[in-house]
Amino acid sequence: METSELMYIHLATVVPCFFIGTMLLLMKRGTKIHKDLGKIYMVLMLVTAIVTVFMPAQVGPSVFNHFGWIHSFSFLTIYTVPTAYLAIKKGNVKSHKRKMILLYFGAIILAGGFTLTPGRYLHGLFFG
Repeated sequence: METSELMYIHLATVVPCFFIGTMLLLMKRGTKIHKDLGKIYMVLMLVTAIVTVFMPAQVGPSVFNHFGWIHSFSFLTIYTVPTAYLAIKKGNVKSHKRKMILLYFGAIILAGGFTLTPGRYLHGLFFG
């Protein structure tokens, strides 16, 4: 699969995560809708993270001529989603909450912000 195809898959999964994640942070926790949206959010986040692992870094230094610093958010997501899910299944609400907030602000807000820097696809799309 080409990088451009992976990028479109990534955008199709991560954009809904921004909106769903925002709703999840603002709504009452523990409700059926929170749980249902949370499952969708977690699946989309895992898919988007796995897709980005296959996308080569195009800005800055890289390891193995593939992985850039932004891939750290992919690996953070691949680790955080299952551990947050297991935490809530074990009743550890505090750990689940901490992990999900870290995931949202780290992988959505911070990493998303970095995608708007010069040299990246979204920067070129929005700023010409």
